[in-house]
Amino acid sequence: MSNSVQALNKINDIRHDWQTQEVLSLMSQPLNDLLFQAQTIHRKYFDANTVQLSTLLNIKQGGCPEDCAYCPQSVRYETEVDAEAMLSLDKVKDAAEKAKQEGATRFCMGAAWRSPKEKDFKLVLDMVKEVKSLGMETCVTMGMLNDDQTSRLKQAGLDYYNHNLDCSESFYETIISTRDYKDRLQTLASVREAGIHVCSGGIIGMGESKSDRAEMLCTLANLDKHPESVPINLLVKVKGTPLADEEDLDPFDMVRMIATARIMMPAATVRLSAGRSEMNDEHQSLCYLAGANSIFYGEELLTTGNPALAKDRQLFDRLGITAFQ
Repeated sequence: MSNSVQALNKINDIRHDWQTQEVLSLMSQPLNDLLFQAQTIHRKYFDANTVQLSTLLNIKQGGCPEDCAYCPQSVRYETEVDAEAMLSLDKVKDAAEKAKQEGATRFCMGAAWRSPKEKDFKLVLDMVKEVKSLGMETCVTMGMLNDDQTSRLKQAGLDYYNHNLDCSESFYETIISTRDYKDRLQTLASVREAGIHVCSGGIIGMGESKSDRAEMLCTLANLDKHPESVPINLLVKVKGTPLADEEDLDPFDMVRMIATARIMMPAATVRLSAGRSEMNDEHQSLCYLAGANSIFYGEELLTTGNPALAKDRQLFDRLGITAFQ
């Protein structure tokens, strides 16, 4: 096949006109057919046997005024997560250096804020500059931002900003009441306008319907430009939060979600994100087959557990997977 034909085929894969019912049908087809379609598209855009490694550090834990029903960092819920002061620049630098030594290429920093205050924001800018100086990609998640803040983050060298939609607009009020869905979309628009890569995905297992999942993916895929990174999270049920007693999902639901995201946003890095500690090796392997090509690498994700580094390395060795360089 000529390069021009290959390029045309890739262009035809990129769509921004998805409909919820269409996506629901795509997601619900026989699993073998869905995986074949996802794997075929995945191989057009990526090496199917490589995975990008990111490390996530909680730079400001707890004390968040929001009421996100899944989050143990909210002040509204009685969990074992205590509010702590922001980490020092030296601690962040040390953590980033360690992450780089362990093989991570992107260092993500998370802060439990509705939106950052100026004094805290200035410290985050310094952290971004410090991590960037180590030769790593930088990512931050710290709530809603305005145009001035995204512009300053870009100037500091930020590569990615994470701001998940969490769920569909239809289901949103069930999970969060302290901000509107349009607030999330506005932050994503501001990030994109500043020239920062968008990292945005959602969570499954919160009691949403399959149609809700399809709707959320439509919202992401129908943006003017697809997010460069799409994290798909499995709810981590934390005692004290309203979703602590949600029923477990069928493991194949996560596989289907990954595969559908891969088909709809073929050039995006799809991250198998929170919830991996609840997945066995076979479940994770199916997710890689479905098109997941990024993970968070390290023993903790903000306040919840994550597979040990050695366990991830062992699975990669068994599967013949290598890390992005």
